[in-house]
Amino acid sequence: MIFPPSLLAAGLGAVSVLGFAPFEWFPLPILTLALLFRLWQRSASPRPAAWLGFCFGLGFFLAGVSWVYVSLHDVGGMAAPIAFTATLLFCIYLALFPALAGFAFRRLASADFFRNVLLLAGLWALTEWLRGWLLTGFPWLAIGYSQTPPSPLAGYAAVLGVYGIGFLVALIAAVLSLHPRQWRGWLAIVALLAGGWLLRGMDWTQPTGQPLTVSLLQGNVAQSLKWEPERLPLSVDTYTRLARDNPAALTVLPETAIPLFFDQIPRETLQTLAQHGDVLLGAAARHREGGYVNGAIAITKDGVASYAKRHLVPFGEYVPPGFSWFFDLVRIPMSNFSAGPAVQAPLQIAGQRIAPNICYEDLFGEEILASLPTATLLINLSNTAWFGDSLAQPQHLQIARLRAMETGRMMLRATNTGITAAIAPDGRVLGQLPPFTAGALRVEAQGYSGATPYIRWGNALALLLAICAVLPALLSAYRQRKSR
Repeated sequence: MIFPPSLLAAGLGAVSVLGFAPFEWFPLPILTLALLFRLWQRSASPRPAAWLGFCFGLGFFLAGVSWVYVSLHDVGGMAAPIAFTATLLFCIYLALFPALAGFAFRRLASADFFRNVLLLAGLWALTEWLRGWLLTGFPWLAIGYSQTPPSPLAGYAAVLGVYGIGFLVALIAAVLSLHPRQWRGWLAIVALLAGGWLLRGMDWTQPTGQPLTVSLLQGNVAQSLKWEPERLPLSVDTYTRLARDNPAALTVLPETAIPLFFDQIPRETLQTLAQHGDVLLGAAARHREGGYVNGAIAITKDGVASYAKRHLVPFGEYVPPGFSWFFDLVRIPMSNFSAGPAVQAPLQIAGQRIAPNICYEDLFGEEILASLPTATLLINLSNTAWFGDSLAQPQHLQIARLRAMETGRMMLRATNTGITAAIAPDGRVLGQLPPFTAGALRVEAQGYSGATPYIRWGNALALLLAICAVLPALLSAYRQRKSR
């Protein structure tokens, strides 16, 4: 072999990032996974397989979430050596999950082709789900996100969700790696691709109510300026001007658009924002018990209603126990939010029932389901200025596209610096603003009712598939141990 297996595995992981936005070479992650699986198959024992999985994961995450360094150093002001070390340690932690998959595969693998194919697909899906759940979860770059349209596998989003698509990606990769000349395996691949293509034509949900005009505002206020008191008029003037110049039935401002508590925002500012219709505003809000929440606040003719962000970002929005020292190293204003309730009713705005989600909450598809099928429209409010001009911007848009396909709802995104966009229920981007520009995206938004299979079952179907795929290998291993 020209390259050492560990270096090859790391390179395969790094190259896999090209399968995600903004590149979207969707067949590539299937091929890189197939090569990783081939390396696992050739490993002499579970430990070398785990090491190869770790190397793959380290290359994958160092290349794919390098924006963590941008957030900590370029925007947060953390010293470069500390920011680099923190980013590296984070990627090392994430790399443990493909390492676990490699170890388990080599431990449970047998001479049976189909059993090994199912084992690889099941282990990959289960470890990705575990990464999205453990320690509050970080499902960014789950392999299923690489399969947005035009990938045929995108059709499975409404049925199996992103983890189910990841299972199918790994299943195809396993067939290619273990026995590429097995005709029954190729027949299964063709059937899967054809099934996804047919599912994309299914109308799981139906339009409800009248379309409404929505203005999604992007102020492009630099994070370094946003929280300086003397720069407050910049934020206020930018958003009131954009709202005034782009009238709509619903005006949406991004996360913490105006850097004040909601009760501190001048009444005249709110009146200007709401002079043409209803408003959904991202702002911090105090609550009666003390503390404050990261909120999405609806201002309508019937009064004020709000949503409180429930899935907070560790080290960004709250202090994990024992880590108060972290905030002496980085500048993060309003870094001790309280979490909102797990279940919150959709907001009645402009004739629609809207389910807001704030920043990276849209990574957790199963949590968005708490508002469905009641909600007719999804709106994400984000401040991605924290990640600068990095891969985080297009990757986050791609994640939002999967949420739209899973739920059969439009997803509208209002962000501070980009990428503000409107997404159709089939994952198509109907319009978007260029990042790092101030502007308003004015769109016709349509509410939808009904339930996709994913709304009804969430991740349960994907997890059931993965468990059933791993079960034959587990039973075989149990029988072998019992017979000794």
